[in-house]
Amino acid sequence: MADDLLFYGAKLHADEIASTLDHVFRANLAAEERGEKGTPFCIWGLHGVGKSMLVQEYAEARDWGFAYVAPAQFEEMGDLHGLPEKILTDHGERTVFLPPDWVPSKEGPGILLLDDVNRADDRILRGLMQLLQNYEMFSWTLPPRWQIVCTANPEGGEYSVTPMDDAMLTRMLHATMVFDVKAWAAWASRHDVDPRGIAFALTYPEVVVGKRTTPRSLTQFFDQIRAIGDLKENAGLVQTLASSSLDEVTVASFMSFVMDGLEQLLDPEEILEAERWDGVSKRIAELATGEGDAKRVDRLSTICTRLFLALTHPRYEPAEAHGKNLVKFLLHEALPNDLRMSLHRDLLAEGGEEVKAMMRDKRLAELLLAGM
Repeated sequence: MADDLLFYGAKLHADEIASTLDHVFRANLAAEERGEKGTPFCIWGLHGVGKSMLVQEYAEARDWGFAYVAPAQFEEMGDLHGLPEKILTDHGERTVFLPPDWVPSKEGPGILLLDDVNRADDRILRGLMQLLQNYEMFSWTLPPRWQIVCTANPEGGEYSVTPMDDAMLTRMLHATMVFDVKAWAAWASRHDVDPRGIAFALTYPEVVVGKRTTPRSLTQFFDQIRAIGDLKENAGLVQTLASSSLDEVTVASFMSFVMDGLEQLLDPEEILEAERWDGVSKRIAELATGEGDAKRVDRLSTICTRLFLALTHPRYEPAEAHGKNLVKFLLHEALPNDLRMSLHRDLLAEGGEEVKAMMRDKRLAELLLAGM
């Protein structure tokens, strides 16, 4: 992250942010049961890193209510407070406020997302302070068991944001969301992003975050090329599409990835479902060797990560051949021992019982013990 940008809170990747939200929301709900107010949470981060999507998917995964509002679109305080209406009562005419339609009306649990909150003008930010402090405005109250989450871009650099003063900052807890390629690859795998795109990001993680290149713009680009079967045969179109949304260095890296045939890195299915291992073994050896017999650990690391994602995917279904082929891969002489041990450890921690059973092999155990 650039040194001239101002962030707040610990730097966490998406999974760590979600775990932190788990704790904060539990604490907030417990406080509410005691008759106290909870504390809103603000997620800082660069544009396109996935802050808003993380919050929405967090709510959807738990079947919580979800309400979205972008305060930068507010032009006047009525957008926040609602509009006045005169009603007749037994004591005469009164003026009441009708809450804006984005205000939740049903009891939670739920999340109200104030997206890109510091892109609102200063007057709107000041108007939000009561909501952040008391979960209510003078004209309406957030229903029980609702949480408030804000997202914000950093101050400084070329971001057009409104600085938040200490009075507003101290009304919230803060964390900064950073890009982690393995966490993104796991998300991308679950959302059926083009596997060639996932392989590229894992092979070139250093070019994933830039001014125009973000996880969001990369995902958009991968959606555009999904229907192109042979990327090399359609290199001109691929480059045009890449240039339309990505930084030049990312475009150059992706075209190099395509022209070198790296989009043809072994898919997890090719390894797990191989009927003849000799061909797969030869391909692994070829991919592990670069120019001048240099070891291409980056390629092997990408293959290992994609294999891990496949075996821990929620829709993974084990087959008879998978166990023996997984062991053969882990025993392959081209695989560095640190990658072997890392993949084995991660599968033991995150894999299901079927996957753990696949790795119960005497030869593999002896090799792992020898490398410790």
